[in-house]
Formats: sequence, structure tokens, C-alpha cells
Amino acid sequence: MSDPQVLIWADGGCRGNPGVGGWGFLCVNAATRSCLERRGGLRSTTNNQMELTAALEGLRALRKPGTSVRLHTDSQYVVKAMSEWINGWKARGWRRKDGPLLNVDLLKALDEVSAQHRVQWRWVKGHAGDPGNERADALTNDAMDALQRGESPDWERRGTWNR
Repeated sequence: MSDPQVLIWADGGCRGNPGVGGWGFLCVNAATRSCLERRGGLRSTTNNQMELTAALEGLRALRKPGTSVRLHTDSQYVVKAMSEWINGWKARGWRRKDGPLLNVDLLKALDEVSAQHRVQWRWVKGHAGDPGNERADALTNDAMDALQRGESPDWERRGTWNR
């Protein structure tokens, strides 16, 4: 897949691990540049859970099955989980070679929703100037800030991506 229909940048983070966590994604229609930004979070979670949730929610936002997607994340865990490790985990009944697998519920959900589309998993270096990654990171931090103020972390906006 060379030209995806949709570009997604997803990020998650945690203040403390476990601690207050947030996730955010930017979803861009490659042809029209229309976009959806969304964020959320939890009071007590882990960094990996928020990274997985960001990717999951980004893919859940897609309306049309079979969409070609390039999903960008700064999480090596998410990229390797979905492109290298998942088949082995499934073959072993959702277990690692050396014991239990964490975040099975999120991994199963991400596997299920990604199977409905054609997804390219792309790692991008965090905090390195990629505009989509920087926006997803800002949404993540906004979600954590809201939680720490005692407010809802949930937020979304539709618009046009001009970068």
C-alpha cells in the first residue's frame, strides 16, 4: 500500500506509570485533508495502555471497512505488537513465550479493529518535529491536564489539516 486513504497519528502517555494517563489521535483524509482530532484518558493507567488506546480509538473512528490507513505512533511497543508479535501471541492463546501477556483486552480489540482495514504501522520518533505526532502528543497532554484539574479528558474537533 503506497498511498493510504487515511493518515492517523496516535499517541498516549502517563504521568507516573501507573498514573494519570491520556491519549490522543489525529485522523486525516489524505485526499480532502479533512481531519478529526480526539482525546481521552483515565485516572489510573499505564503508558502502554494509553498508547494502545490511542491507536485503537483512531482506527475505531474510521467509518468504512477496508480503508487503507497509515498509522503513525512513537510507540515501538504498538508497532512491534501489531506487526511482529501479535501472530505468535495469538498462536499461544494470547500469551508470551515466557508467561502472561499484559493488556490482552486492548491487544485483542486492536487486532479486531485493524483486521477491518488495511493498516500500515509506522514508527515516528517522538518530540522530533513531525507535525502529526506533535499534535497527537499535545492532545494527550491536554487530556492529562484536564484529568488533573478534575475535568473530563474527553474532547473532539473536526476541521482541516493544513500541514
